[in-house]
Amino acid sequence: MSEVKHTAHSLMEEAEQIDVDALMAEYDRESNTRHYTGVPRKIVRCILVVFSLYIFYMNLFSVWPEQIRRTSFVGFIIFMAFALYPAKKKSAKRENYVPWYDIVLGIVGAACFAYFIINFETLSARATRITQLDVIVGVVGLLITAEVCRRVVGIPILVVAGAFIAYAFYAGYSLKRIVYTLFYTLDGILGTPIGVCSTFIVLFIILGSFLEKTNIGTFFIDMANSIAGRAVGGPAKVAVISSALEGMYSGSSVANTVGSGSVTIPVMKKAGYDKDFAAAVEAAASTGGQIMPPIMGAAAFLMAEMTETSYATIALAAVFPAILYFSGIFLMVHFEAKKTGLKGLPKEHIPNFFKLFFQKGYLFLPIVVLITTMSIGYTASRAACLAILTSIVVSMFREDTRLTPQTFVEALENGAKNTIGVAAACSIAGIIVGIVSLTGLGLKLADGLLTLSGGINIIALFLTMIACLILGMGVPTTANYVIMATITAPIILKLMPETPVLAAHFFVFYFGVVADITPPVALAAYAGSAISGGNPIRTGVIATKLAISAFIIPYMFVLNPAMLMVNTSLPQIIQFSITSMLGMFAIAGGLEGFMKSKLPIWQRILAVAGGLMLIEPSLTTDLIGIVIIVFIIFIQYVLKGKDKSVESV
Repeated sequence: MSEVKHTAHSLMEEAEQIDVDALMAEYDRESNTRHYTGVPRKIVRCILVVFSLYIFYMNLFSVWPEQIRRTSFVGFIIFMAFALYPAKKKSAKRENYVPWYDIVLGIVGAACFAYFIINFETLSARATRITQLDVIVGVVGLLITAEVCRRVVGIPILVVAGAFIAYAFYAGYSLKRIVYTLFYTLDGILGTPIGVCSTFIVLFIILGSFLEKTNIGTFFIDMANSIAGRAVGGPAKVAVISSALEGMYSGSSVANTVGSGSVTIPVMKKAGYDKDFAAAVEAAASTGGQIMPPIMGAAAFLMAEMTETSYATIALAAVFPAILYFSGIFLMVHFEAKKTGLKGLPKEHIPNFFKLFFQKGYLFLPIVVLITTMSIGYTASRAACLAILTSIVVSMFREDTRLTPQTFVEALENGAKNTIGVAAACSIAGIIVGIVSLTGLGLKLADGLLTLSGGINIIALFLTMIACLILGMGVPTTANYVIMATITAPIILKLMPETPVLAAHFFVFYFGVVADITPPVALAAYAGSAISGGNPIRTGVIATKLAISAFIIPYMFVLNPAMLMVNTSLPQIIQFSITSMLGMFAIAGGLEGFMKSKLPIWQRILAVAGGLMLIEPSLTTDLIGIVIIVFIIFIQYVLKGKDKSVESV
């Protein structure tokens, strides 16, 4: 048995026996599907595989009008959703059981969108003059789509969408006008979110499914072990690195937390970490996967569409903020380990980096192909298909990564299944976009926020942050971003017109993402605490502290857009790289209360204040922050190295 296999097996033996599927069903609604066996299982599998093949055909070969493409996509999603998702969680445990009303709802829902396809030319000719039958079909289609979203995604996003629709009625718009906008145009359910989902996002979800079947997740954990396993607090650092790597293809913070956390959290506990801290590390790092380029939970493609910016620009802009985010968590983990005296993993559990890389480094090739092809001008759809093809080819190099006919079919099946939740959320997010477009509500919200903030930019940004955290609770990354981009990003651009569009969108995207670890919802923290046996609220609080950089970095986007490589120069890049990393070091040490040794309260306050000074991009604040931080470092690493009695200062 190879050293790599030995490492993976050793970690799994140390980890507690965890029912990953049960945890996913409990904390990730998208995983709570019906159980089929025998002939029904084969029928459902065929439907899902056909959907994935249909996606390839639609994106590579079809020349259908955009309305037909999006309508057929949503109709297919609705039919699959009622076949897989029960009305109540408990019903999922019944084997081969689908109630008659779900069959009816699935057929009727798909039929509503089929009605649009069949009558497409007639509806286009009539424009806004839709008939009573058209209105009825539209209302039924909207309600059934909402029910799909409730089952697969949850209620929070429906509450937001419902409030927006209620506002449209309050503003005096008729039922016919609202139904026409939301169901029969490209401004509602069939809007930009579904357009991007049916082309780019779904293909990257299928790519992620193929990567998962090549056991790339185990490879990432082994890579992280080879890099940081023996370091102080090694198990937690391994969790940070592996979650960052898995975030490149994972589209869910909860799935990332459960997937890698089922291995890393038990190992962290055995190494001596507090159970809540162990769960918080994994939750914070896994949530960071949604901001990790090149895929960013598929939000990168939505952002490219909504900001009219190239994908390469988006991916490049996300690089340094992601490095800064994970560096902040890494430093927190390091200081916590130093403070509590935790060591690394035993030598026998650490694989050789170079041996591991030469044995399985080829698993990176699909991601390399993806980045390269998109950088040279390929469309996202074609690049994703080439990456999928590459993943199939490279899987053949070794027996333990090889895709068999069965795993190939399972990859197509899982890709289709994982698309349902994202598509359901995107369809409802499209409703929100449609109402904002119809009523002009975004400008009114901006005026209200301007009044509340008194015209003070930093207060306006803070209020926008609160709105993002509330609106982002329990909402998947892609739909989350659509809501933020539609409602809150325009507010920043109106209140601070000098802000680059990309900076405003990154600001709201980051705060929407960290809602997954911000109490009281904190789905990723709940999933992590379920593995560790800890307290979910305490886990969420610790995860929020560990991810403090995610609450600071967005302000830097707006105050210093150079961080996103927007209108910047090499000297500016060097400056913000040094100052931001130094600031993150100080903030991490101040919040943990430890650097070389324990920090007295006054040093903790100074360290955090000095770090925060480096957010404001002016030379004066940078100099003040650097002086404060150098002073703290001098006390910690120079004076205390000579005379430990300085600790009493």
